[in-house]
Amino acid sequence: MDSSKPTAATAADDTRDARKLVKTRTPGVFKRGNSYVVIFRAGGKQRKEFARTLDEARRIKRERETDRDRGEWQERATITFRSYLTEWIDRYHGQGRRGFREGTREEYRRLLDTYAHGYFAESLRLVDVTPRHLAQFVAWLADEGKQGKRLSDSSIGNIVIPLRAALATARREGTIRHNPAQGLALPHREQIQEDDDDAVKALDREQLALLLSIAPARHRLLIELLAATGLRISEALALQRRDFKLDGSRPVVRVRRAIVKGRMEPPKTKHGRRDVPICPALVFKLRTRLADVADAPDALVFCTAAGRLLDPDNLRARTLKPLMQEVGAPWAAFHTLRHTFASLQLANGCNILQLSRVLGHHSPSFTLSVYTHLLPGEEAPALDLGDVLAGGNAGGNVPHGLQTHSTEDDLSELAA
Repeated sequence: MDSSKPTAATAADDTRDARKLVKTRTPGVFKRGNSYVVIFRAGGKQRKEFARTLDEARRIKRERETDRDRGEWQERATITFRSYLTEWIDRYHGQGRRGFREGTREEYRRLLDTYAHGYFAESLRLVDVTPRHLAQFVAWLADEGKQGKRLSDSSIGNIVIPLRAALATARREGTIRHNPAQGLALPHREQIQEDDDDAVKALDREQLALLLSIAPARHRLLIELLAATGLRISEALALQRRDFKLDGSRPVVRVRRAIVKGRMEPPKTKHGRRDVPICPALVFKLRTRLADVADAPDALVFCTAAGRLLDPDNLRARTLKPLMQEVGAPWAAFHTLRHTFASLQLANGCNILQLSRVLGHHSPSFTLSVYTHLLPGEEAPALDLGDVLAGGNAGGNVPHGLQTHSTEDDLSELAA
């Protein structure tokens, strides 16, 4: 018998030797075959972790015992990053006082399914996610070749929002010790300057008049209401009987909800909740319309024949688009009527603060940034303070309502 050939017993011995823990000079660190095993106690139990090198094993031993002694040790979660994202989005309820919209949950889920689940490896564990993983993810999003198109910086920021929220939740719940998304840098690339086709546009008076004259009777009042109030189409389609306050000296339409992806939801911000004045002529038409609406506070005013929600996409394609082509504005959409309202208000002397409030914007500065090109005049005229303080009105430059009582009073009003 050739003794040089390995026997089954010899192979078994070799296997046992490979599994045998061999002490090293570092207590709690053992060598097993070509790798190392770290053994330590935490949480009342003996714990075991593995390392590829002796230095790595010593580092793990040192870090785990330090965490244990500080009371910061926690068992490493085995859930994968992608599994955690799926589980998290189903139970997340936001952090703000306004709660978390189901429409936002659906958008977060869409972004995670489209981007995060398509990028991160299925085997990547939540506890193993590093800032570098996330930075590489952002670089992947900014790569036009890999995306097949250019994602704007704001789009990339929106895609990262649910990831940041999920990792912040994991940190608060103690599933991870550190949030790898903290300090994540997002791209701020030079914007590509396009032509003026994307600038805010409004219908002129002739186009608006023609639009209202040729609009089908069924939808004419809806179109007129949009142009006369600046409401969004999602807000107008959500209007109920109780939202119209048509009696008294100040008739208004109350904006309290909007249609978001087929669901009725409250405004996103407190600024969206507002009362918009309506003129007497429109009041008369609305009263006529309400006479045909079911006598219930929550009855929809603009709806299908069966009383159900109108589909804004169908309304846009079948009604508005052909109308806009007829009036010479094929580029126009429902939001154009909102811009038209703003344009007419500015032309009539409405100030930015008033306009911002009636549009439901979060700040006048935002309104100004959107509609500054619609403000009449290229620049302010020269102001002759001497003439103003003397009570004159050279060139019509005295602000409306400014009266001359004394020099001190005039200067105070000008400063204000």
